[in-house]
Amino acid sequence: MTDVSAPHAAAARPRWDIRQVPGIGGLGLGIAAAVLILTWVGSDGYRQTLVTASVTYALIALGMYVPYLMAGSLSMAYSAYAGIGGYAVGLISTRTDLPLLLAWIAGPIVAAIIAVLLGLATRRLSGFFLAAVTLLFGMAFTAFLIDGERLTGGSGGVGNLRPLRLFGWMPSHYQVVVGSVIVVCVVAFLLDRLRLSPWGVIVRTMRDAPRAVEAAGVRVPVMNLVALALGAAIAAVGGGLFAYSAGSITPDTFTLNIVFLAIFMPLIGGSGTPWGAVAGAVLAVELTLNFPAIQASGTLLLALGVLVIMLVAPKGVIGYADKLRRRAMALPRRRRTGG
Repeated sequence: MTDVSAPHAAAARPRWDIRQVPGIGGLGLGIAAAVLILTWVGSDGYRQTLVTASVTYALIALGMYVPYLMAGSLSMAYSAYAGIGGYAVGLISTRTDLPLLLAWIAGPIVAAIIAVLLGLATRRLSGFFLAAVTLLFGMAFTAFLIDGERLTGGSGGVGNLRPLRLFGWMPSHYQVVVGSVIVVCVVAFLLDRLRLSPWGVIVRTMRDAPRAVEAAGVRVPVMNLVALALGAAIAAVGGGLFAYSAGSITPDTFTLNIVFLAIFMPLIGGSGTPWGAVAGAVLAVELTLNFPAIQASGTLLLALGVLVIMLVAPKGVIGYADKLRRRAMALPRRRRTGG
């Protein structure tokens, strides 16, 4: 006796559709933009430097995205976390014979541990007071780098980094740039998935209604520490990539200026998704570095741009583009219905 219901059951089984994967649309657009940027860069050394700066800004902004825009905790210590990642690459490269790849593992781990310790010390602070204390920590870290000459090289920093070797293969500078762009796309996609996951929903709810989350049995302080650690680790990866591409790291490489810029990058691109931080980083580099005619006032133009975007497009460039897309898609329907 044959089972005639089997073909019908197989036909009724839902087919896997990649378009239903959360965050896949953002990843597709990110990959398309990355291909265009890398094609534009080519072998031009200056353009490769611009992309490296954009990658660094993007990873620092993505690091701040988790505790700041998702959890609502404004930490200003991200210059220190990026510096930890950079000095991990510099010190392992010049002071040890260990594989350089370990620097991108050690740096984020150390940055995450320090972020947790700093979070425990400031767990009762919020708002302006939290920002002020973590800002002082970033300044103190810079002073430590200058004073700790035996370990950090003092104000001269660490230079002459050895090249990266992966199983005997030494990537070129352009290949490092390509790898850095891939890292940004992967991190942004994973954070987008995390934002849409149950953990991300809890963290975002915790930002607006912490007492309700506590009443549900979730430890808000623990969630804040996890968000801080994750953000610090991402920023350290960016610091390590920049130090390797530049070939050196000094106490002045990551200043508080980059932290203030990183705060505004998601607002420029769109705070509703981690891809907004990436778009904001690219725009920030374009305004502050890539236009010689306005380079001296690039930061001022960036500030004016943030003001205009907040007035015209509160959801950022990506949010405004999505609004235009939906209007364009709705236009043919209106024509068919005569509306």
